[in-house]
Formats: sequence, structure tokens, C-alpha cells
Amino acid sequence: MSGLSFEIRNPIDSGWYADPEARFYNGEYIIYATKSLPFDEQKNQVCWTSPDLTNWTRHDDIIDMSGFPWARRAVWAPTAVEKNGLYYYVFATNDIHSEAEKGGLEIAVSSDPTGPFRALLDRPLVNGFHNGAQPIDAHLFKDDDGTVYLLFGGWKHCNIAVMNDDMTGFVPFPSGEIFREITPADYVEGPCMFKKDGKYYFLWSAGGWTTGTYHVNAASAPTPFGPFDDHYEILSTGDSTIANGPGHNGYLHIPEEDLWLMVYHRHENGLTDGNARFMCIDLMEFDENGRIRPVNMTRSWKYENGRAIPG
Repeated sequence: MSGLSFEIRNPIDSGWYADPEARFYNGEYIIYATKSLPFDEQKNQVCWTSPDLTNWTRHDDIIDMSGFPWARRAVWAPTAVEKNGLYYYVFATNDIHSEAEKGGLEIAVSSDPTGPFRALLDRPLVNGFHNGAQPIDAHLFKDDDGTVYLLFGGWKHCNIAVMNDDMTGFVPFPSGEIFREITPADYVEGPCMFKKDGKYYFLWSAGGWTTGTYHVNAASAPTPFGPFDDHYEILSTGDSTIANGPGHNGYLHIPEEDLWLMVYHRHENGLTDGNARFMCIDLMEFDENGRIRPVNMTRSWKYENGRAIPG
């Protein structure tokens, strides 16, 4: 019988936050997120830690922004990965719309997974537009062999690149290209990747982020490069009476239970401000063919004795 027991209460914080990335480091669950504010007020980011998935502690302003003097606004969508005992942290700045603007994707590093994260470079990691993708919404995926991939992209295009050993840049593909486009159908933003049973699962957000049309799609392939053709919707407003417009997800995997959790933001019904986004966690299950079942949004639920129990 399973010894794991926890209770999820959604949202996990009453404040407005978005674009979560989730990890398990140093014995704690960690969720990194954007402060869901007007763009000009988005100047740092937050994370939460929990030893048990029930009780969460928020840590504010986890980036040392003095190392990014060009970053003025739109500090968006964090992602983190451990490599060789350090924690690397990528996020977007300035919502750039041309290569004449400085910003894009930044990289920072810390010896602690909760920061403070300090600049690794004296320039953005990605300051350009490649294959039509705006440099936002990064996701770091670490494969079984230790290779770290960077996925990113807005404006309905998604790229993948291979990080070099010191995380300061990229390893070219055999063709010489640095950024390879892997955009699936109905892609807008928010890429996320994980590996399960030898397959690479690619999740992404579509629709409008301020509205109830926002949702998450999924597909899988035998390599991280796809093709991700057979996509299907896994998280949406549906017939929910408690929330709408869920998306931009991360995930947690608890291997001893083979338990998968979807971490995402959503809008509460009755609130019309597009920035009114809230951090939530719900169960992610797979069918007998390895497809992700539709994720049900909840107010609360429990896990005990090896099974999930509705709240």
C-alpha cells in the first residue's frame, strides 16, 4: 500500500500568477511562475516550495535582476534545470518584437533551486527571431542521457535547440542549424516536454491567453524532434463551472507512485481581467494506449492509499 498522502487545494495561492514550471529538487517540490501583472510591472518572478504537495511557501523576487540591466518589463515564463550540481534558469524579458530591441530569452544560474538566480551571460541567450518564433516561453528538457534541450517560441512557432555543456549557448545540429522548428498544428505558445515509456510527450497551449479559449494540446513521438502530428486536446474549459481558459502548463512526476500531475494556470469564472490567472495542480492520467486523458479541473482533491480522491 502506498505511503504517499497529500491534499491539493486549488489555487495554491490567492495571488495572480501564470506560466508555471514545476520541478523536484533537494527533497522539495518547486513551482516557478510569472507575476501576472501589466507588462510594465513584470520585473521579477516567484517560486513556491513544498515538502509534501499540501503546504506551499512562496519565495518572491528570486532573480538578481542587476545582471540584466536591459530588462525593463515583461519578465515572463520561467524554466529551470539542474546540471552538474547547479540550477540554470531561463526566462523571457521585454516582449521584444524586433532584433533591434535587446531582450528575448535570458539565462541565470544558482547553487540553490530557489535562487537567487544571477546572470550567466552579459547578453541574452536568445535575442533573435528564428523560424518565425518570438523568443518567449522557454522550456528546458533534460533527457535520460543528460542532454539538455531548450524549447521556446511564441507567434505560433516553436523551436528546439541543444544546450552546450556549460549552458552558455548551443550545439549545432549536423545540418549546421542551431534552432530546429518543431511547430505542431494548433500551436500558439507554452511548450512543455517529458519522456515516459520511451516516448517524448510534447504539450503546448493554444487559443487566446486572456480568454476561455485557452487550452492545452498534446502529442507524442519517438524523438524530441517529432513529428508531433497526432495532437489532441487534454486541458480546456469544457463544461467547468469553476474556471476557464486553463493553459501554459508544467508537470510533476512522482516516480515511486508513477504519478503525474499537471501544473497550470487558469482564470476564475466571474473575473474579467485577463491577468487574473491562478496557479493550480490536477491529476494527469494516461490511457492504455499511452495517450493523456482529459485533465479535470478541481477545487481540491486528495491522494492516499495509492489513489486520487475527489475533494
